[in-house]
Amino acid sequence: MIQGFKEFISRGNAVDLAVGMVIGSAFTLIVTSLVDKVINPLIGGLIGGKNFDHVMEFTIGAGENAAVVQPGAVVTAIVNFLLVALALYIFVVTPMNAWAKRSKAEADAAPETPDADVVLLTEIRDLLASNSR
Repeated sequence: MIQGFKEFISRGNAVDLAVGMVIGSAFTLIVTSLVDKVINPLIGGLIGGKNFDHVMEFTIGAGENAAVVQPGAVVTAIVNFLLVALALYIFVVTPMNAWAKRSKAEADAAPETPDADVVLLTEIRDLLASNSR
């Protein structure tokens, strides 16, 4: 069982997954700070509030047993999700797509050079063919 675990951990898939998780969690901080510190304040300046948490807020009960219901918090979560998705699309997906397209165009434009062994075998074939005539 220990040997199987060592093989599992040493395979590229597990390591790639671990690296992806670490990079993803670090990247989450970047996107969250972009949304929380840049985009949300800009929207808040336009609409007069940082979030929608208190929109349609109401209280059920009185005293210590009072419960505050905030349907606007759901709207805030949806808006934040859309802002994060938009930020990812603009700052990550679009540049990566452009980079991939440029890389593919460069790879397609580059002439394919045969390997050295293929060139050598071709020369040998041509020499044999010229000697047999």
